[in-house]
Amino acid sequence: MVKETVVFALTSSTDLAAAICADLGLPLGKIKVEHFADGEILVEPQESVRGRSVFIVQSTCTPVTEHLMEVLVCIDACKRASAGEINVIMPYYGYARQDRKAKPRQPITSKLVANLLQVAGANRIITFDLHAAQIQGYFDIPIDDITAVPMLASYFKGLHIPSDELVVVSPDHGGVTRARRVADLLDAPIAIIDKRRPKPNMVEAQNIIGDVEGKTCIVIDDICDTAGSLVAGCEILKRHGAKEIYTGITHGVFSRDAIEKIENSPIKEMVITDTIPLTPEKKAKTTKIRVLTVAKMLANTFEAIENHTPVSQVYDQYSFDSFK
Repeated sequence: MVKETVVFALTSSTDLAAAICADLGLPLGKIKVEHFADGEILVEPQESVRGRSVFIVQSTCTPVTEHLMEVLVCIDACKRASAGEINVIMPYYGYARQDRKAKPRQPITSKLVANLLQVAGANRIITFDLHAAQIQGYFDIPIDDITAVPMLASYFKGLHIPSDELVVVSPDHGGVTRARRVADLLDAPIAIIDKRRPKPNMVEAQNIIGDVEGKTCIVIDDICDTAGSLVAGCEILKRHGAKEIYTGITHGVFSRDAIEKIENSPIKEMVITDTIPLTPEKKAKTTKIRVLTVAKMLANTFEAIENHTPVSQVYDQYSFDSFK
């Protein structure tokens, strides 16, 4: 890693940025973030960025708009301070679920966020498991959408569940591609929960496509927000004879009473990543959630970008040929 690199952590991702810097052997950049009484935000780097390659680490999790505004103000500050290149590491991309017009007069806010980041002056975006892959096309600058799939698959592979007893489950039709990738890595069949959402976070069960009776099920999804849909899907699996249920989630949003729902659900263990920090308050309420860190993958991504080598090498630490 060249010495002209500086990594700044904004308020939502301080621990993750510190872990990345520890892996790279770099000091964490000094920066001041202030929120004034009227809600205005001021971000000031406390060291020179002139000509340097800047990495800004910030997940736009709750409060989403405040965290997004911090990123935009930080980009502007670095651009006006003559930074050589500004890379935004947004492990969780807020507003990603507003990626299309599902009804008349709805906004496409994920496109708006892409425009804001580019106009502010970002030169590159790095994300994890975008909710919709087409969001990459909203940018006219380079974007690297890293996936946690090999990390999750590696964890579940380490449980040594016999492949004839295992089935990977997509919680809906939209997540089939993601589930298929995990299933291929684990040499397991897939199943799909066929359900209908009459309104957000409410699920009406329809059917299970595939055989889950007597099987250990691994439900794979990108986001767990209120956990209503996920828990309802797991209850459907249990009613169809699933023996044990694990879940693998990239982004643990956990709004409202999500933790309580998970604790009272048929889920044996939920594996998430630290793209969104699990607060001590939430951690104290759960015995089922295990957190895997993406710090090593992001550190490898930084090195690939700075050394002009393929970003796909971030998957080399996992023994899956399809990601190399």
